[in-house]
Amino acid sequence: MSADNTKSAKPQITRRDFLGVAWAALTLVLGGELAGVLFRYIQPVSTGGFGGVVNAGKVDDFQRGSITNNQAGRFYLYRMEDGSFLALWQKCTHLGCSVPYVEAENQFHCPCHGSLYNQLGEVQGGPAPRPMDFFPVTITDGQVFVDTGNPITRTKFDPSQTTKA
Repeated sequence: MSADNTKSAKPQITRRDFLGVAWAALTLVLGGELAGVLFRYIQPVSTGGFGGVVNAGKVDDFQRGSITNNQAGRFYLYRMEDGSFLALWQKCTHLGCSVPYVEAENQFHCPCHGSLYNQLGEVQGGPAPRPMDFFPVTITDGQVFVDTGNPITRTKFDPSQTTKA
């Protein structure tokens, strides 16, 4: 017998071992994907959107007597005739529907149950139990900021609810 006839012993992987390694790799990849999705889910959607402080724009961008819808912040910014600002949450105080402003009538009309609010957010008709909630407004370096993380409920309008420019 010669030594040439002997084959060198190569370690061979069995089908079972290969499938085990493949399943383990796929499980790790899937776990990583799920962890990435979960991480993105728990992060805030955006800074400067609803639930935080929103930069509404420059003071000079708002004409006196105008009402501007800020969709990202979910509020209407009312620049009153005296130049002060009032930020009204666009949520109806009856059942929470989104309330659009109808410029032709100078009123907010709730499409769900017909509540009506004037430009100050006071109830003019319908089932709404109280005026629209408002957000604190601050003016810094000529910029208007609205804190949508702190809605304030009220029973009536008071000039102290506004912010002077």
